[in-house]
Amino acid sequence: MSGHGLHGTKRQVIKRFVIPIIIIKKKNFLGQHMTFFLQRSKGIGFIRLHIPWPILSREAELQKIKVAVKKPFKKCFGSVSQILHEEWANYGVMYKYQPVDLIRKYFGEQIGLYFAWLGVYTQLLIPPSVLGIIVFLYGIFTVDTNVPSQETCNHNLNITMCPLCDAVCDYWHLSTVCSLARASYLFDNGATVLFAIFMSLWAACFLEHWKRRQMCLKHTWDLTSLEDEEDELRPEYEEALQEKKAKIKAKSKKQVFNYFNKYFNCTKSLFLVIAYLVHSVRTTDKESSTLPFYKKKNCQIRRLFSIVMLFNFFFLLPVCVQIFVTFSAVFGVVVYRICMLSVWSMNPDPEAKASVRMTVTTTGIILNMLVVLVLEEVYGAIAVWLTELELPKTEEEFEERLIFKSFFLKSMNAFAPIFYVAFFKGRFAGRPGDYVYVFGDYRMEECAPPGCLIELCIQLSMIMLGKQLIQNNVFEILIPTIQEQKGMKREEDEENEAEERRPKQQYHKDFALEPFEGVSPEYMEMIIQYGFVSLFVASFPLAPAFALLNNVIEIRLDASKFVTEIRRPDAVRCKDIGIWYNILCGISKFSVITNAFVISFTSEFVPKMVYKYMYSVNGTMSGFTEHSLSYFNVSNFPPGTAPSTTLITGVTMCRYKDYRDPPWSADPYTFSKEYWSVLAARLAFVIFFQVSK
Repeated sequence: MSGHGLHGTKRQVIKRFVIPIIIIKKKNFLGQHMTFFLQRSKGIGFIRLHIPWPILSREAELQKIKVAVKKPFKKCFGSVSQILHEEWANYGVMYKYQPVDLIRKYFGEQIGLYFAWLGVYTQLLIPPSVLGIIVFLYGIFTVDTNVPSQETCNHNLNITMCPLCDAVCDYWHLSTVCSLARASYLFDNGATVLFAIFMSLWAACFLEHWKRRQMCLKHTWDLTSLEDEEDELRPEYEEALQEKKAKIKAKSKKQVFNYFNKYFNCTKSLFLVIAYLVHSVRTTDKESSTLPFYKKKNCQIRRLFSIVMLFNFFFLLPVCVQIFVTFSAVFGVVVYRICMLSVWSMNPDPEAKASVRMTVTTTGIILNMLVVLVLEEVYGAIAVWLTELELPKTEEEFEERLIFKSFFLKSMNAFAPIFYVAFFKGRFAGRPGDYVYVFGDYRMEECAPPGCLIELCIQLSMIMLGKQLIQNNVFEILIPTIQEQKGMKREEDEENEAEERRPKQQYHKDFALEPFEGVSPEYMEMIIQYGFVSLFVASFPLAPAFALLNNVIEIRLDASKFVTEIRRPDAVRCKDIGIWYNILCGISKFSVITNAFVISFTSEFVPKMVYKYMYSVNGTMSGFTEHSLSYFNVSNFPPGTAPSTTLITGVTMCRYKDYRDPPWSADPYTFSKEYWSVLAARLAFVIFFQVSK
């Protein structure tokens, strides 16, 4: 073989036997030898030619044989991890579908199903995201034609409202909340009701679509015949079992020496128990003879029930404590807002007084968000501790119980502030002259005249977005990056100290990565987000759009974490996503109820419809603001509660948000007939919403 070409014999071999396009492999980048598939006259054979790759390519071009010289071999014959890193764990391929089959091949069915579910969830978020943006744009384009907002912003009406707190707060004009009324209409309009109905149907369609997708994956991955294997006992359970057996064995040895004494005591105890039971039965018979049939109960069953309740109370007590802590945190923020409203209202600056409500609301929401983030980490550790106390028998039981406890505590922590604003704030505040107080001196907070929906929207958006941004950026990006930089600096220092040390192998580098903690934290984050999207979507139509944006980034972020930041986990075969599907079904069903009550009792949609079709003179919304406000005679303020100093003089009547009879009626300040009409319409809408779903 010469440096400029091939000898005649080898050239004839290539020309005669090598079939175009069939080049099996290139063993190394020098191309020292190649293997070709040959078609001989009497069968199939192989021939190995020791020819440099550039010369072989030139000869193939002369003989008009196609060879893959332009396609890089690294991409063709690279490892699965390299392909996943380039085609999946890369922010430049966000627009592409995930290689689910390759993920399953490399990580196993459990992780493959998680990313398949996340892909389906993200894909199906596109329709509600588009529709939510349309609803928001509809509110923007029609806010100038909204009559209640125009009446609220009309300075000529000169509606004087009652003070927000006792003594230190002054009267105020309704027009000062003009911007709040206009912002509330962006999310509280007629299109929001249709969007809430659509989201209830979307949740059902999402679950059905995932069931179909899961069945397809089970068939493709050959999981249909997968049987549930018997799980091995947990080491902790076996250790506790061995300790119990050792105690029983030690106790039995002691009993051998005191057999007769124990026998006598047992016999004596047995007679006492029998006598006690006979006495109990007789007593019960005597008592039951004088009681109705539905009150006759067996004493032994009641004792057994008491023992079971005591046992359950022992394990439910920590959970009850955590529920108390959560509601205490919510109540603490409520007290903070009440106190700050009174303190900041003492500011003599009129502009500061005008913005005091928004300032208190915003700071309270930020404080709520921080409390939610802190307690979430605490509740995760408590859920593990409670599950370990139960000592489950197998790993599957341990994981299911841990998931249920974690979801219960974390969801309660995340949704408790939102539930308070949606269904409790302003419901028990009372009225002027008869307010409800906490700690004796502080009035319960009220909703603004446009309603509590705008505050619910702000609360939901702040907690949802803040939770996602902080978790994604701080806990999943910033902290791992800092740890990685510290690890690289430590490795550089070690290399400088020992330059002659043997370089680390790949398995050493892989072992230095973070250990795999399971897919439960990833599921938990997405399930909580699904709760935000579905449970209170009537108050924040943009929630699906923000969830979609977050998930597009989350998929690539999790992919990068699985490929480069954690150790490759052991493959786990499973047929479905397990208990998470049941949790999704529960959230979807509960979302229908919450959205119905949000529209009925938190939104102003039902009162507006009642006024338009029952009380409006011309069938329009003109006069709704005047209709929704009640009168209060300022002379009826209890001593020490009226404003001590006021900038608005000559006030004899102030207005407040409620449906009550005026002070000049026969029964002043009682609920008016309009109140009962609105309440009946609200309950009817809840039933209609359930039926329409």
